[in-house]
Amino acid sequence: METALENLEPNSLWQHFGALSAIPRASTKEAAARDYILAEAARLGLEAIQDGVGNVVIRKPARPGRERAIAAALQGHLDMVCEKNEGTAHDFDTDPIRLIRDGDWLKADGTTLGADNGVGVAAALAVMESEDIAHGPLEFVFTIDEESGLTGASEFPNGLLKSQYFLNLDGEEEGTLCIGCAGAINTVARRKMERRPAVTGEGWRVRVCGLQGGHSGLDINRGRGNAVRILGRALQVLRDRLPVAVADMQGGSKRNAIPREAYATVVLDGGSEQELRSVVATAEAEIRSELGAFDPGVRITVEGVARPDRVLADADAGLVTGLLASLHHGALAMSPDVAGLVQTSTNLAIVSTRDDGVEIETSQRSAVESSKLAAARMVSTVFRMAGFEVEHSGSYPGWKPEPTSDIVRKAQAVHQEVLGKTPELVAMHAGLECGVIGEKHPGMQMISFGPHIVDVHSPSERLKISSVEPFWAFLKGLLERL
Repeated sequence: METALENLEPNSLWQHFGALSAIPRASTKEAAARDYILAEAARLGLEAIQDGVGNVVIRKPARPGRERAIAAALQGHLDMVCEKNEGTAHDFDTDPIRLIRDGDWLKADGTTLGADNGVGVAAALAVMESEDIAHGPLEFVFTIDEESGLTGASEFPNGLLKSQYFLNLDGEEEGTLCIGCAGAINTVARRKMERRPAVTGEGWRVRVCGLQGGHSGLDINRGRGNAVRILGRALQVLRDRLPVAVADMQGGSKRNAIPREAYATVVLDGGSEQELRSVVATAEAEIRSELGAFDPGVRITVEGVARPDRVLADADAGLVTGLLASLHHGALAMSPDVAGLVQTSTNLAIVSTRDDGVEIETSQRSAVESSKLAAARMVSTVFRMAGFEVEHSGSYPGWKPEPTSDIVRKAQAVHQEVLGKTPELVAMHAGLECGVIGEKHPGMQMISFGPHIVDVHSPSERLKISSVEPFWAFLKGLLERL
């Protein structure tokens, strides 16, 4: 880790990022990271507040002469998405992230990097301990459980912050200022399934792998394959051609990630192995051709496993495989106001079978509240037509863009002055905590920005090292001019 971060500037930011990378901080398991934040506040003699769910707010007085400046809050979330490649030996509850420097990119060894949002938290900590930034009154907001449902932001106390400006450090594209984001809702369906004994045949594992996955909002319109849908399609084809019995189906791991891997255990007479492999190979070739350069690494493999004791009843197996193959995944509507921006989407995220049933998890996003709810109704209607019980949860609001607000105009001017170019104003098809916390503090003006990070929520996540110094220079310049 020391080698990967050696001689990088700004030193304070990278030191904090390295320390955070050594601390396991999966969603809902951020206690050690929170302790690190609180220890830093205590070391610096700053006021620290912890709310009932574990969010932390730290207050730092203005530098001498800046006491009358407008108060600003710097915000980042402590948790990270925990995804790893198949075969990677890593325990996210105990192991540090293994950092690798690859030219101008920082990445992890087979896992997510945690730059989302570790680099934003590290920047806030660097400002917190700084003695050379002429800033006004500051609040530092560190939230928990952003990645699995914005729980920290949702439970954040009303009116706790004194700041007029809110600087979210969870941006991922250099040269931009984000001024709006989508809201989201989860739609989960469950259904009891009948099983019968598997008395003959051999067990086989059909696995979909090699996909890129990615963020279910930011990457939803990039044409990448969805392992759960592909598995459903492959099983449909198999059941049409062969007397295959399905024992279980598992795929996906996070509601906010496009599923990269999925598998099913099936039972089939041993004499049909060659045809089984032939049908799967044909399906793989067709899907690879359809995905093309969007997701060229897709593979569907077959391997022998122990025969399970029980399999799904044929009718139930057909129902679930057909549903997985047919549920919509991807963009539903594009923004009429921002070119290239997805306005509404749905993500088929997770499938899991148990002894007595199956559960399918999805999420819907939209910058327009009515469209978000309409998408959730569309998905739930399909589920109910298939006899599933449906539950909605985790709904949170979007953040309406205000391109002419004072903070946006000031940020544009500072960006031009410090970095020599005017930033592009963008909105994001992803959940940011700005809308949720902003709703609890009426009148607070917000922006979001950060260094350049790609392929978040997947083991391909990478941080562009050369984008961190400009991000830091802009942040410092903005704080000195508010």
